[in-house]
Amino acid sequence: MRFDAITLFPEMFDAVLDSGITRRALDRGLYRFKAWNPRDFTDDPHRTVDDRPYGGGPGMLMQAEPLDRALNAVQRDVAADNLVPWVVHFSPRGRPLDHQRVMELKAAATSENRALVLLCGRYEGIDERLLQRRVDEEISLGDFVLSGGELPALALMDALIRQLPGALNDADSAVEDSFANGLLDCPHYTRPEVWQGMGVPEVLTSGNHAAIAQWRLQQSLKITAAHRPDLLARRGVSRQEQNYLDSFSKDANRE
Repeated sequence: MRFDAITLFPEMFDAVLDSGITRRALDRGLYRFKAWNPRDFTDDPHRTVDDRPYGGGPGMLMQAEPLDRALNAVQRDVAADNLVPWVVHFSPRGRPLDHQRVMELKAAATSENRALVLLCGRYEGIDERLLQRRVDEEISLGDFVLSGGELPALALMDALIRQLPGALNDADSAVEDSFANGLLDCPHYTRPEVWQGMGVPEVLTSGNHAAIAQWRLQQSLKITAAHRPDLLARRGVSRQEQNYLDSFSKDANRE
């Protein structure tokens, strides 16, 4: 998988490139990354990339021309790898990022030979004409405002990279993550077996793998119902899962 980031702050991507799972995946050659600074595609000696908005108002806007030139350079570069750029802009008006979209982007990178181009805005935003002409997709992390697109880009990269075969030391980890099956993850425990008077649920020390799997599913359903019932409505539940949910409700009413 290939990532290209158009950013005024390429050093921010060191958080992914130099740390943890994503660093190991890079060392293993599972993905490639290249940063492109729009200031390198300007003509004036001040390397200007922003200007005042027409119609007035606070702040500055990123100009279309430097970004357009940067995108052209990315397009030529990825074409040499027989890839097609897919330009993602991070914006409050974009589609909220979820696990399903992460998996779709991962699949498209393979089946459609896509390179993900992460367009990171700054200031008050980007000239709308550039967005209309060059952007394939807009993505949002949620209903809040960040100082730029770099943090959403880092989040998307991390979510995608951990899904690449070989990125995790245990291949089952990605399969069992929250949202992978439409549910929140179950609780997890590690040594010591008793900590500050609190023990590990007995089923997890029983060695009965079928019972452990059943307990984990039940806990995932219980947590999802309590914290994100919208996920259950979207995913749907089987008859057995509904029986578990009904039993939780009965236990709660007895309490």
